[in-house]
Amino acid sequence: MNTILSLLLLGGAWVAAAQTPVGTFQVGDRVWLHVEGEEQLSDTFNVGPGLLLTLPAIGDIALAGVVRSRIEPYLTQALSHYVRHPVVRARALVRIAITGQVTHPGFYAVPIDLVLADAVMLAGGATPDARLEAMRVERGGRRLLKPDAISRAVARGMSLDDLDLRAGDRIVVPRRSGGFEATARVLGLLVTIPAAIYGVGRIF
Repeated sequence: MNTILSLLLLGGAWVAAAQTPVGTFQVGDRVWLHVEGEEQLSDTFNVGPGLLLTLPAIGDIALAGVVRSRIEPYLTQALSHYVRHPVVRARALVRIAITGQVTHPGFYAVPIDLVLADAVMLAGGATPDARLEAMRVERGGRRLLKPDAISRAVARGMSLDDLDLRAGDRIVVPRRSGGFEATARVLGLLVTIPAAIYGVGRIF
């Protein structure tokens, strides 16, 4: 009986996890917020424990279950209880590592709608030794996507949100050991978009 009960509980937990929306907020994400005429509410804020966004003079706003791509209308509605007719601009940011054969490896807070290929450009682009066709995405040391899936993501212009990247995930560009042609082909897919457009910067 205990075994059956355990299996039922595990099954219920799996169903609940499967129903969790892709692209929702995680602890460690950030929100860039600008509220017109409200200087104290115009900054970058962290998503803390309990998936709470703590704002000055307002307090906690719950983000559990909120889809990251819908943060602007969500905060507009939430802030309307405190600010009369708020004019809100907001973007979800995720803190990821971009490492390996890039010019400036490190941690970056990047918008979730950033195209995967452009994340490499934010780190200064690939070095001459980069093997871009073998680029991988890791979480906790485990590879999330197979190389062919990465290639499709780059070719289709998929964003970090499309791939459900989370805070602490790592984009790794390995060193090449073969010829230059394969790297050159992937380089042709990388579209340089100035970091100023995204309003992002390197953390350290």
